[in-house]
Amino acid sequence: MLPTHATVLVAGGGPAGFMAAIVAAESGLEGVWVLEATPEPLHKVRISGGGRCNVTHACWDPRTLSTHYPRGGPALLGPFSRFGPRDTLRWFHAHGLELVEEADGRLFPRGQSSLSVVACLRKAAEAAGVRVSRSAALQRAEARSGGGFALTLRNGHQMHTDWLVLATGSHPSGHRLAQSLGHSLVPPLPSLFTLAVADPALTDLAGVSTDPVVLSLTAPAEGSTPAGAFRQRGAVLITHWGLSGPATLRLTAFAARQLKAWGYRAELEVDWTGGPRREEVDQRLEEFRLHQARRQITAARPFPSLSRRLWGALVAAAGLEPERRWADLSRQGQRALLNALVASRYSVVGRGPFGEEFVTAGGIPLKEVRGSTMESRRQPGLFLVGELLDVDGVTGGFNFQHCWTSGWQAGRALASLAGGTPKD
Repeated sequence: MLPTHATVLVAGGGPAGFMAAIVAAESGLEGVWVLEATPEPLHKVRISGGGRCNVTHACWDPRTLSTHYPRGGPALLGPFSRFGPRDTLRWFHAHGLELVEEADGRLFPRGQSSLSVVACLRKAAEAAGVRVSRSAALQRAEARSGGGFALTLRNGHQMHTDWLVLATGSHPSGHRLAQSLGHSLVPPLPSLFTLAVADPALTDLAGVSTDPVVLSLTAPAEGSTPAGAFRQRGAVLITHWGLSGPATLRLTAFAARQLKAWGYRAELEVDWTGGPRREEVDQRLEEFRLHQARRQITAARPFPSLSRRLWGALVAAAGLEPERRWADLSRQGQRALLNALVASRYSVVGRGPFGEEFVTAGGIPLKEVRGSTMESRRQPGLFLVGELLDVDGVTGGFNFQHCWTSGWQAGRALASLAGGTPKD
């Protein structure tokens, strides 16, 4: 049964909300409650990373870490200096969960199961005395003149709390609650999505991946919409609708607002060689023309990182017959092949059919919260954490890291306000 009073009420049973509640309760603070609107707290943790849960990233330097956030990066330097990925690693280890680093820097639970992360957080919450109520949605919150908040749940239950933490993620209900308590809202929009490309010659290569590739996205100015350009380098996966993979997702994350303004229409230039100087690529083609003269162009690839399917498609895009030998490659044909390799152009016609990791750009502006405590600058006693804020990172554990950091800071601040002793 829900009480009529809670010392701390956390609205939202996700990673940021659980971290805030656990850290506050571990200080000895009693009466910490988490309300989760769905039947399953920590659902996003459970389904993330294909069921493995990419907890964080082995990016130890706060300044470098902040560059992985298209929105909020500079303001996160201080918070990450106080609680960054190394601290997350230690926190989970202290609570019985070992994280292991993969070759690309991502950190997963040793057992490779997100259920172990969920179990760790639930166990820590229970041990600290945190009470969790499922299928309990906060509908209305009003600041009381004497301090604290009067709350109304969706089922009609009324209660009050001394301190309120909003950890509702990108759900509109959390935005409405924050706005009702004096906050503004940066309109949410999709981030981290794939690109739909109108080119059958490309989409016929579905399933082909290559690394590294350089993607350059541009669109001219039109009316009140300014021109823009974005560039990323990394792995790309060709799909039956266009392009996916880490480089594509990072590109769309940083270009999210501009792409929205462009109506998700833009020109995409792809350097399939990964970025060496144009002259170097041309020299490589010249060497093959001289030293692989008797071989067919499609049989001898100057860039082994390109699959045979992709190389054959680029040769065809250059207007060359597949049986042509390197010795028969004209200067004009070499220039066409060079352009296909380093400057293939495609028309982006929209987003792919689904988002990646359900990441949203937008939310409550960071300038409206205190960076060291996550307390609202608009409403004393109110704390805002996690994806509710206008912060989003690229794939690789960065979005979770912001949840751990913001939740930890809020929990520490609550412990101090309530006269507890925060645990290191």
